[in-house]
Amino acid sequence: MKRIAVGIFCFILISVSCISKQPTESSRHQTGHSGADAETITVFFTGYELGALKPCGCSGGQLGGLDRRSAVFDTVPEEQRLIIDTGSLVKSESEQDLIKFNIIIQAFDLLGYDLIHFNRHDLEIIGNNFGSPDGYESILNIMAPSGPLSSNTPSTFTQRFQFHEKLVDITVATIDVNSTPIEFIGELYFPAPEGDTMPRSSVNILILNRCDPELIESIAEKAPTVDCLICPSESDDPHIVGDPNQRPLAFSIGRKGRNIAKLHIDTAQIENTAKLSFQAQKVTEDLEQDQTLLNLYKDYQKLVKDANLLEKHPRFTLPDGLHYAGSDSCASCHQYSYVEWMGKPHASAFATLEKVGSQYDPECVKCHVVGMDYDSGFISESKTPLMKDVGCEVCHGPGSKHNAYPEQIKMPITEPDSVCIECHTPEHSSDYAGHEEEKLLLIQHWPEPNDLSDVK
Repeated sequence: MKRIAVGIFCFILISVSCISKQPTESSRHQTGHSGADAETITVFFTGYELGALKPCGCSGGQLGGLDRRSAVFDTVPEEQRLIIDTGSLVKSESEQDLIKFNIIIQAFDLLGYDLIHFNRHDLEIIGNNFGSPDGYESILNIMAPSGPLSSNTPSTFTQRFQFHEKLVDITVATIDVNSTPIEFIGELYFPAPEGDTMPRSSVNILILNRCDPELIESIAEKAPTVDCLICPSESDDPHIVGDPNQRPLAFSIGRKGRNIAKLHIDTAQIENTAKLSFQAQKVTEDLEQDQTLLNLYKDYQKLVKDANLLEKHPRFTLPDGLHYAGSDSCASCHQYSYVEWMGKPHASAFATLEKVGSQYDPECVKCHVVGMDYDSGFISESKTPLMKDVGCEVCHGPGSKHNAYPEQIKMPITEPDSVCIECHTPEHSSDYAGHEEEKLLLIQHWPEPNDLSDVK
């Protein structure tokens, strides 16, 4: 397994376009997978990470994490597996996502990925920020749909497996079905090399940028050599598209690394036609973590800190001259509620980030402080210490005018659930939905109705 030195990574991060291009063929044939007892191959598919390096860890039961993928991949011997990512590494071209892009590439290298597919979204990010995708060929096997954005990047990849006296070729191809005729698909798959004396079977996989029943039917009719279709993912969970008993077998692979899709290929079932089956495995928190990947995540946290992304976070001005005042400004008048709230976990929410080193990550910090999206809210721990943690104004809004005119301007009592779901999403708080009333009891800090003990 290759390893990328920190210096090389920094070079890639700054200027991928400076790496010299290496000429590549449209199809790569690799040997060396031999000697397996069972005539089965597992193709692991990931993709649509959308920048999800690992779960935030704010609640139990969360899925995903690059550091847990080894535990899934290693259930299959290297000589009987193929590991492929289908693209959409990050969501945008923000500075943080560009850092993530190259961290994910490093992670793929450390995890031993056999092939990385850059889709149009990835190619645009690479072209706008790093130069040509060809530079990544010095790190990993890459492919992309043909077109001006893909430069010299191949659109097919072949891996050969040997089982005793039998050869199995798995060919992965990609096209943009919006610009390429279906009839062209057959040209992506090459016939067996002349001179093969051993029995040989082939499995042809096609990665699509669009997938619907009509298209699947058209491919089945006009490109019968295709055995499996990989469809774009529109939900977090992988699923089969269409009829699981028909060829081509079509499925999506899910998003954000919460699951890993598996294509099982049994080459012994039929003499010349492999049997295909689909399975999805959740990346659960009980899977063993890879320390090398955990260290890589620490490198990511340092890059985020060094880039000072917290202070660069875009902020807006509150309307009507409002500004945040901090929870301490509520203490003298609302003593009961203030004291009760200070004993709740939310009141020390920032400390949970410090424990895991995420206190400089704006994606994490946003839900652990007051008003980070506004210029009077949280900027950094040193500049705005009073806005640290989840304080009164997260639910009740900026308090400047109420503090100045407490009798005339009342603070709104926001419907708690409407505020909670902004941070307690299924992704960040898997046990919140369906348990709202129970969770509300955990944060209760107000006196009984008509009890005036809270206000002086």
